[in-house]
Amino acid sequence: MTVIRFRGPVLPDGEARDVYVVDGRVTYEATSGAHLVAEGWIVPGLVDAHCHLGLDDHGAVDEATTEEQAVADRDAGALLIRDCGSAADTAWIHEREDLPRLIRAGRHIGRTKRYIRNYAHEVEPEDLTAYVVQEAQRGDGWVKLVGDWISREEGDLAPSFPAEAFAAAIAAAHEHGAKVTAHCFGEGVLPGLIEAGIDCIEHGTGLTTDLVEAMAGRGVALVPTVMQLDKFPSYAEAGAEKFPAYAATMTDLYTRRRDTIMAAYEAGVALYAGSDGGGVSRHGNLAGEVVAMAELGLPADYALGAASWRGREWLGFDGLEEGASADFVVYDRDPLADLTALFDPRCVVLRGRVVA
Repeated sequence: MTVIRFRGPVLPDGEARDVYVVDGRVTYEATSGAHLVAEGWIVPGLVDAHCHLGLDDHGAVDEATTEEQAVADRDAGALLIRDCGSAADTAWIHEREDLPRLIRAGRHIGRTKRYIRNYAHEVEPEDLTAYVVQEAQRGDGWVKLVGDWISREEGDLAPSFPAEAFAAAIAAAHEHGAKVTAHCFGEGVLPGLIEAGIDCIEHGTGLTTDLVEAMAGRGVALVPTVMQLDKFPSYAEAGAEKFPAYAATMTDLYTRRRDTIMAAYEAGVALYAGSDGGGVSRHGNLAGEVVAMAELGLPADYALGAASWRGREWLGFDGLEEGASADFVVYDRDPLADLTALFDPRCVVLRGRVVA
């Protein structure tokens, strides 16, 4: 039996401890013969709650490219990934002990010709529920809807489906044991989704005071993907000539993004960290998202918790309690004192093995 040991403050409480890894599990009981691997700040494995393995800006990629993406995320400390929609079947990752733990949401489900080409199942309202049931059965307990996107007829963001179609689809997903999340940039789609009992909102830039209070009251989570929001000015510029109303909307959403996200936080909405890796965003940059969340005004411990211990609890995974799976990251510096420490992990441990 190989026993390895790590020493240092264990977050979130910061108590300095010796952490032993025996048969892939954490124990705090002193074990003889343990080899000291590293000293530093020990953080429960990071969580990327909005990531897209198996996807690039043209659609699905092959398994070799998907593996490169997963390794980049893993080596940056993201040991648990909620894959928030992918055109590729990434179920094979579950068989790889050296790759991050993965929660798949299946393939995005959007309206016909109303989302990024080659990304989503593109369906009409009468077929939405059937596709949601299909993805609920294929995924790992989540389904991803495209809540809104630009409508060429309206020249602006518009809900992808009528509120009643969304409500029926969410109810069906819940009946099949899956939670539902949705891509939402604008405001118009949000009241119906929240009223229908959606479990999470992605991006959420259209949230208002009334809506964040409703989210908090219903326990709806928010993954704001703060780094992704920096692309809004380029989206506005690209659409300005043909769709001026859309350009104005995207500019407004970008201008008030800080106030929107902080209003959600202050209302008690649970926020989690998502890098939006895949497509136009690179993998392996969850640290950048945590820093960006803090730069908006979120406390450092909240931002880091959103990408670690709170994120793990939300998705049903252990932290670093006695007997938990040994999934953690060691840093030379205290990340709560300086979140940029997250860019430079000293040691990454997954399923009890040092992988980076």
